[in-house]
Amino acid sequence: MRVISFVLAALAVSGPAAAQSWQEYNYPDDSFSVMFPAEPKVEATTYQVAEGRTVPARVYSVSQNNGVFTVTVAQLANTGLAENAVIDYAVKTVSAGGEVKVDFPHRIYQVYGRQLSIAGSDGSHSTVAMFDFNDRLYQIEAKVLPGGNDTDLIRFQQSLVFERGVSNRSQETIRAIREACRGIVNNPAGLDDPRCVQR
Repeated sequence: MRVISFVLAALAVSGPAAAQSWQEYNYPDDSFSVMFPAEPKVEATTYQVAEGRTVPARVYSVSQNNGVFTVTVAQLANTGLAENAVIDYAVKTVSAGGEVKVDFPHRIYQVYGRQLSIAGSDGSHSTVAMFDFNDRLYQIEAKVLPGGNDTDLIRFQQSLVFERGVSNRSQETIRAIREACRGIVNNPAGLDDPRCVQR
């Protein structure tokens, strides 16, 4: 779900000097774009997608001003893993050692996933979103240590963009979600969207 007004307000609060350092980076090979506060480091690595199961992955990251901003793209082709298993394991992994404050559906255009807010035992605060899409797991995480700028969490996490017109849900599923959650101003992110009141 794209919370445009909230993002614009957050950008305004952070001041023009801070906003000027952020810019969008496009990665057509991995089918996404995102904003970083500086040019990211790109590393080839592996990512654990299930107990005892790793896959090739690429990590894009920047550490700056008590913040760590990361996008991980893990290859899921030919793993045979179901979306809910991949997402559930990713949630378990990223929240280990912290307390999940928020866990609800998230959506970028018609690509559906999860969004988390995690309080770390070290006083850090993280926002994370993850999507099983296009035979890949996309995980975007912004972590701010004590003294960092919380506005950067939202700015980064909300900046992830996939190509319009693509989806990881069938049109029938999307119609069912909209039908079950009538009255939502923006399309719901899933049947368990907290804005969706079941009758």
